[in-house]
Amino acid sequence: MVWLEVVGWVGSVLVVLSLMQARVWRFRVMNLVGSLLATAYNAVFGIWAFAAMNGAISLINVYWLLRLRRERGDAAVYAVVEVAPDDAYLRHVLAVHADDVGRHRTVPARDVGPGAGAELAFLVVRGDETVGVVLVRDAGDGTGVVLLDWVTPRFRDFTPGEFVYRDSDVFAAHGLRRLVVPTAPPGSVAYLERVGFRRAAGETWERPVLAAA
Repeated sequence: MVWLEVVGWVGSVLVVLSLMQARVWRFRVMNLVGSLLATAYNAVFGIWAFAAMNGAISLINVYWLLRLRRERGDAAVYAVVEVAPDDAYLRHVLAVHADDVGRHRTVPARDVGPGAGAELAFLVVRGDETVGVVLVRDAGDGTGVVLLDWVTPRFRDFTPGEFVYRDSDVFAAHGLRRLVVPTAPPGSVAYLERVGFRRAAGETWERPVLAAA
């Protein structure tokens, strides 16, 4: 049947395309759909070895998707490490990902170079893997300007930067009462709202800093 051939080809194409994805969540979703279609296709034609293999791959994908979803907001999985703004490792991360980082700056690089002028710098890590960087500059009057809130492509379907904002004590300890994002990078509005920012005047977004009671 023609439609069965289509199912088989679609499943194969999705599996191949999934291997080209940098984002871990997108990879798992596409691979799951492709392997499920491949399982059905091989089962219909009685090719049980390949049906069993793709069925097992589907179960593995389901396991990882559930685990990734469960760990998404787990502070025991992600950690925030404050570093000096001129830290050598921080400079290395920003240099390696310079092009991608440049697209996520809220202040043009010509105004603020990598790490320069950021009194506060944070690495968001998952185990021993760095998955994000947040840079904040003290602009005076209790205002902290978010220069950069960047996540590696692998974890861009998640919001690890939220762990920096979840506990505002670190900002309060530095005398900050509010955080400001001068310009929201493309596609970041939903994320800013999720981590507590609200649109102020023009393109500016603000978030109060509340110290723990």
